[in-house]
Amino acid sequence: MAKKGKKSASREVLVVGSKIKDVVKSAGLQSSGDLVAALSDKVHDLLSAALKRAEGNGRKTVRPYDL
Repeated sequence: MAKKGKKSASREVLVVGSKIKDVVKSAGLQSSGDLVAALSDKVHDLLSAALKRAEGNGRKTVRPYDL
């Protein structure tokens, strides 16, 4: 995957790093140091799209199906 610059530096981390690492470890794998930031960026992207969809549908409530 191509890097998109320092996107995560300006965004708040939205995931719990220890929980992410626990899931990876329980699968018998190791996590890289930047996995948590990358996953948080994906969450930001999902939420941004959901916000736009809700607004586009004239709603002020973001619902699970907006994801």
